[in-house]
Amino acid sequence: MLALGAALSVGLVQSPAGHRVVTPIDQDTLRHDGQVRTYRLHLPPSYAQHTGPIPLLIALHGGGGSGQQFETQSGLSDKADREGFAVVYPDGQANPGVLGLRTWNAGWCCGQRAATQRTDDVGFVRQLIDKLTQTYRLDPKRVYATGHSNGAMLCYRLACELPDKIAAIAPNAGTMQVKSACRPARLMPILHIHSAQDHNVPYNGGVGSRSLNGQWNPSVDSSLTVFAKLARCLTTKPTVHPANGYTVYKWTTCEQGTELHFYLTDDGGHSWPGGQKRVRRLGDPPSMVVNANDLLWAFVKNYTLP
Repeated sequence: MLALGAALSVGLVQSPAGHRVVTPIDQDTLRHDGQVRTYRLHLPPSYAQHTGPIPLLIALHGGGGSGQQFETQSGLSDKADREGFAVVYPDGQANPGVLGLRTWNAGWCCGQRAATQRTDDVGFVRQLIDKLTQTYRLDPKRVYATGHSNGAMLCYRLACELPDKIAAIAPNAGTMQVKSACRPARLMPILHIHSAQDHNVPYNGGVGSRSLNGQWNPSVDSSLTVFAKLARCLTTKPTVHPANGYTVYKWTTCEQGTELHFYLTDDGGHSWPGGQKRVRRLGDPPSMVVNANDLLWAFVKNYTLP
């Protein structure tokens, strides 16, 4: 769950339309709730040729990680370059201590500064979306969120509390940790990816045998059931699509064309499917039977805010 990385910053140029253009990474800050928050924005090379706005994907690192680390580990910027969307990699707040590990306030998880001191990460993401869509040619109706582990947990909280800003979410290796009932104002499409070999956040729930903080986790099924009921899906059990090395569960008979997809892999672990293995000795190997970047983009790009 832990990953460390260094930051990179490059210069800015001004486009004729007045929108800022960055190549390839813009590291910037904003002030929210009395705190200086940091993030990295990646725009695809095709951005300069686009006359209209392009989609934005919010990529949330796992507990102890950083935006720079998650960019490297996931390879999402390469996917963005091929598909023509922007990716922003925000940083969670650093916790007290020598390492200053960064976490997100997903509700019951995680970290002293984020969860215990109630860091307003939902408000930070809202302000970040507003700033980016006003500063760059980014489509406010096509904003999506993905994340790993603690970042996935924040995705679920955003689905509950920020459905007016985010069109769809794609969490990986993390389940819902909200402290109050989830009552979003609109239905949320969800693509969830998890490994049966995840011993940090087990897909069946509970405390993982390799959990570093002893965090109790709801199961994937219980998290998705909440949203299936909110979407009034006609069946409580999803359609099952077995495949070589993984199983796909799909809720497709839901209101307003909302779908929920769950990919459960037989390989991998607490890692980003198709991404790089973390350099730390305890890091799990990524799944090789699915690629999270391909799956999530094929799913979320179908959805637009009303």
